[in-house]
Amino acid sequence: MPAQASPDQPVYAVPDENLIPASDHLSKMKEIPSSRMFIIKKSLKAYLEKNPGKAVFDASQGDGGASLPGTPPEILERAFKLQVDHGTGYDSPFGTAKFRKVVAEKYWGFAPDTRLAPANVIATVGGRDGLVKSYEAMLSLGYGRQGDALLVSRVPWISYNWGPYGIGANVMLAPGREEEGWTYSEEGIQASVALAAKSGRKIAGMVITNPDNPTGQTISTEKQISLGKAALKAGVAFVLYDWIYHQVTDEEPMDINAFMRAFSPEERERIIILDGLTKSLGGSNLRSAHLVAPEKVAKFITARASHNIIPPFYGTAVAMAAYEMGYKEASRSIVEPTNASRKVLQSFLQENNFKYILGKGYYAFINVGEWVKAKGWDNTEALGQYLAEEHGIATVPGAFFSQFGGDWLRFSYATPPERTQGAAERLLEGLQALK
Repeated sequence: MPAQASPDQPVYAVPDENLIPASDHLSKMKEIPSSRMFIIKKSLKAYLEKNPGKAVFDASQGDGGASLPGTPPEILERAFKLQVDHGTGYDSPFGTAKFRKVVAEKYWGFAPDTRLAPANVIATVGGRDGLVKSYEAMLSLGYGRQGDALLVSRVPWISYNWGPYGIGANVMLAPGREEEGWTYSEEGIQASVALAAKSGRKIAGMVITNPDNPTGQTISTEKQISLGKAALKAGVAFVLYDWIYHQVTDEEPMDINAFMRAFSPEERERIIILDGLTKSLGGSNLRSAHLVAPEKVAKFITARASHNIIPPFYGTAVAMAAYEMGYKEASRSIVEPTNASRKVLQSFLQENNFKYILGKGYYAFINVGEWVKAKGWDNTEALGQYLAEEHGIATVPGAFFSQFGGDWLRFSYATPPERTQGAAERLLEGLQALK
């Protein structure tokens, strides 16, 4: 930027050495499709038109605010009072100091030896916002390049495919075997790093989701740690643990202190954790999540958020109200019926000899390949439409997630047990009718 530019002379906002190189890669990118997750249940309307008054079952839901009672009214009312007292002025790009403190002390209970503090907490506008902000940080602070890779599982959540791609990260599907639920392996991570190198790229980040979406696969804390360590050792710049479903369990949720103690101080500088209200509190429309991140990542995200998306106070107020109540109590109306439904569904799938994956969280992944092949369909996309329109049961075709899930359906059991039982029976009825 010229020191003494004429008022009639245009100038760039940053010095020449900081300009973004011109590139035509945007014109060559694959078009990012809209997520079909938001339109799946519309297929149920065709069934109701032919069968007015008959029950339908939505096992496509990843939304406990729609399929279960959602966030308890007393928490919403407490958050409203916090909003009234707080006012409607701007907050900080990381949320508020009070939110950081409540998350650190009331929710996670950061232990001093982990060196985690309120300053490591960043409020985000739901999980997607937290993920996109993390992707940007991984690209910039990892190897400082767009076009590097984000490593995800072989059959990933739909938005893991397109969220990173939209901000300049190439998504790579890790090796994984169907019979093992496409779980990452240390050998697969090393092979992924090698493939990136062949194309002149590095892996800026890796996402480990537990419990998994879409498969429902759950892996042990020890396995999560070993995979993370293997990734960092192989040269993956950051590992992001997406724990958005970890409270939806009949076991214990993740213990962040024990988890972090398994990593060296240097490794902790490359670990990011995502959590929030979307699943365990049925708070999809509240758009309230948070990141726990190293200081350099927290500062990076906060600075950029000051120019784009600042989290609204009400979502953080709901989180504070729930955390101060005690989260186990606050989330009971979502977690307990989901846990009960998991037992119902597992019994049904076992009794009817299905091949399936069922860990914790919201989902079962069910293999329906024999019915797909019997009809001559390429994958489960046509089956999903058939089940909804002809039998009133909405599921999510595994083919929507990746080609490797083409013989599978995602079945959500985040519904009351009797609804889960009815949905499972309707699924079996629809499949048997194909024969």
